[in-house]
Amino acid sequence: MGKLPEISPYVIEKINKSFTAQTMMETLGAKLALIEKGCVVIEAPILNSSLQQQGFAHAGLTFSIGDSAAGYSALTLLPENHEVLTSEMKINLLAPGEGDALIARGRVIRPGRRLMVVQSDVFAVKDGQERHIALLTGTMVPVDLSRS
Repeated sequence: MGKLPEISPYVIEKINKSFTAQTMMETLGAKLALIEKGCVVIEAPILNSSLQQQGFAHAGLTFSIGDSAAGYSALTLLPENHEVLTSEMKINLLAPGEGDALIARGRVIRPGRRLMVVQSDVFAVKDGQERHIALLTGTMVPVDLSRS
């Protein structure tokens, strides 16, 4: 399979502005680490305010960055006048989120005009080593803003 065409600077700026507007991501300390055609990576520290009762990263942190990484991945493949909304998202928690940070790597599995199937793998980083802790699979709905 050939390399996808480059993503437009407008779409990169749009994703950065959208991400910055998400106060949830700010609360979690999350940052955009990579934006490519069909792929977005989000990193977040495991803060004391993001822990569950046993001291691991809360599943809500895992889900939040995984969902956003998948959604922004879908947005990279859409025309400039589009947004996306999550229609459904399933999470499989594979291991405890233990370490210093989480990394969510979102990607598009199947693009479409009405539905886009997306996926995110979330990894916990501890002592420089990554451990796969969650797999999210979902559906994004493209929204044409010019029809609003």
